Amino acid sequence: MGYAGNNDPQYIIPTAIATKEAASNRTGNQAGGSSKKGIEDLDYFIGDEALANSKTYAVSYPVRHAQVENWDLMEKFHQACIFEYLRCEPEDHCFLLTEAPLNAPENREYTAEIFFESFGVKGLYIAVQAVLALAASWTSGKGEQTLTGTVIDSGDGVTHVIPVADGYVIGSSIKHIPIAGRDITYFVQQLLRERENSIPPEESLEVAKRIKETYSYVCPDIVKEFRKYETEGDKWIKRHEFINALTKKPYHVDVGFERFLGPEIFFNPEIASSDFLTPLPDVVDQVIQSCPIDTRRGLYKHIVLSGGSTMFKDFARRLNRDIKKMVDARLAHSQQVSQANLSSEAQIKARQIEVNVVSHRKQRYAVWFGGSLLADTPDFYSYCHTKAQYEEYGPSIARYNKVFGSIL
Repeated sequence: MGYAGNNDPQYIIPTAIATKEAASNRTGNQAGGSSKKGIEDLDYFIGDEALANSKTYAVSYPVRHAQVENWDLMEKFHQACIFEYLRCEPEDHCFLLTEAPLNAPENREYTAEIFFESFGVKGLYIAVQAVLALAASWTSGKGEQTLTGTVIDSGDGVTHVIPVADGYVIGSSIKHIPIAGRDITYFVQQLLRERENSIPPEESLEVAKRIKETYSYVCPDIVKEFRKYETEGDKWIKRHEFINALTKKPYHVDVGFERFLGPEIFFNPEIASSDFLTPLPDVVDQVIQSCPIDTRRGLYKHIVLSGGSTMFKDFARRLNRDIKKMVDARLAHSQQVSQANLSSEAQIKARQIEVNVVSHRKQRYAVWFGGSLLADTPDFYSYCHTKAQYEEYGPSIARYNKVFGSIL
């Protein structure tokens, strides 16, 4: 969260909330029933503070797989965000919120209800994450500023591949992959368990996460990479020092094959799980092929990465190579078929398809940065749904997206 026009978010916190469950039941009716209700209502923590108080408070996650599951807790979460973190008066501001692809329209209505009824905001705009990620990619300086492209949004829990044509999300072609940052962490943890004995069990997940974020990269060929580590181990195997949280004693971990095997599950998912076997480049190709034929060249030309799990070194290069290989093979096959079935006069030589995976410096928080750009434009206030409109038409106004004039 943060203010429009800034390059980076002011606060980045996990969507966790810690509440005192059934506090009134424990006190009973001795103190005159609900005399403390007002205080109890404010007795909660969000984000990192919630996780720090997990021993005395019940920690809940109101958002799972990008969908809100508990609206009461979500309202408390928003309340703390506005008053404790951003420290603003909601009646004086317009708010831009983002939503995941394929979000139910009812969820937009619930959100509008909370912001207009509980907080009395001046204006509200709910944006689709993929379109904001496309806008953020303009900072890369590669290619033209377009709102047509394929967004690969990979965070902690899920990876989405979302095609966008002229600012419209092609909802029927969206695919999600159950491989993301958390799965890579678990896979690295599993590899370390099999090889390293020095890691305390209670810290193994944190160690795996640190190794993933510090040392991991994507390799062009997994077999050649294994050979490199076996022949030149001193050059490639890293040693990382950790300190035990309980005993405060230092211990070290040798980081080997985990460096390239972690992110490799995007390209060879079978090495980690038998549940999902389609590599990410294949999914991207399938998504674009399922889109209207006149949009496909634009979708291949502008494949945008967004989210922390796309930040691995050489991720964009490997993805670009694998997708280009598939596209060229399909083009060569169609050329062969036309040569076999058509006379030489009727044959048309197909134009090469440009494949371009865009990696840029705002990639990690691309959606936030895109939102910051949009909310900082003078036209933004005319896009927002106002309090007066909400009072006249009700929460159904949130179904309508003013920037592109579409009902979502």
